[in-house]
Amino acid sequence: MAVAEEHRWPCSQCGADLRFAPGQTELRCDHCGHLETIPQAAAPKKARALGEIDLARGLADDLPAGAEEEVRSTSCPSCGAVVEFQGAAHATECPFCATPVVIDTGSHRRLKPQALVPFQLSEEQARDRLSQWLGGLWFAPNRLLEFTRKGRAMAGIYVPYWTFDADTASRYTGQRGDYYYETRTVTVTVNGKREQRQERVRHTRWSRASGRVSRRFDDVLVMASTSIPPHLGNALSNWDLAQLAAYAPEYLAGFRAEGYTVALADGHARARDRMEQVIDGDVRRDIGGDEQRVDGIDTDWRDETFKHVLLPVWMAAYKYGGKSYQFLVNGQSGEVRGERPYSVWKIAFAVLIAAIVIGAGVYLSQNS
Repeated sequence: MAVAEEHRWPCSQCGADLRFAPGQTELRCDHCGHLETIPQAAAPKKARALGEIDLARGLADDLPAGAEEEVRSTSCPSCGAVVEFQGAAHATECPFCATPVVIDTGSHRRLKPQALVPFQLSEEQARDRLSQWLGGLWFAPNRLLEFTRKGRAMAGIYVPYWTFDADTASRYTGQRGDYYYETRTVTVTVNGKREQRQERVRHTRWSRASGRVSRRFDDVLVMASTSIPPHLGNALSNWDLAQLAAYAPEYLAGFRAEGYTVALADGHARARDRMEQVIDGDVRRDIGGDEQRVDGIDTDWRDETFKHVLLPVWMAAYKYGGKSYQFLVNGQSGEVRGERPYSVWKIAFAVLIAAIVIGAGVYLSQNS
């Protein structure tokens, strides 16, 4: 087996390791401050120019030459995260669940990322966004509120995603429902007396419907990580994929990259589900009327391609009450998502205060 490539960039001035500077197209030396431009860095390209791979070839494991690379990784014994390491980087704990881990010595081949969105936020900026978010939580433990104030380190992770493109043409059959109203006379009882009233009754007139709809899907995003809870990872939605840059390992200098743990076929199945939901909406709009019944949709899928991309996430893990909680900060937009613990003591105190206030109100009301 080939040896994993060591992505290390020594500073030309002092020899120390260079790191990618978020928001820039440069590598920065933390020791002497020297900057070096990433040779591959250029203006963002259109997604179609960033190494799209034919989906059929990918599912058949018939990948073009140079589409795979040798990587060095470690598996977390607790959450199963597969974290890839570049150069001499080492982890003392899993960034996903805060469990101590040791880097594996082996390497294996994986599909090489075609593109990535470089980090735009520095660790300090991400910590500020997280602090603002935590400060707005009710009944949070005091230890959690002090989590970022003490300068707790955050891990910069490139999280794997699949993107899928497709041209679709769909034929459908269904029914269109149009509302119409009839007036009828009904007998009601009012104050013990029976009287007649007129009321409008809504009915639905159904008619057969059929037709065709088409749609071009571009960069349908599916998270390829099983280490991040889906409700958190999928909630990070403010991605500007127009800023995707062609993959260059220099962007990973000083950061970690998680290996994908969702297979291409599984990712494609999830993407198809989302596309079919969109197509169903297109069909219902095409049928029109007040209600729709869709009996069947037959879709032709053409020109299907995919990419393996990396998206930047600042991550922190916090343990409270024997449970691990994760916080994610979108490394491009600053959007924050996270799990949060509740302080039992704060909730109990709030309930006690509420009971005292209610009791005092009842006492004053009775006396008055």
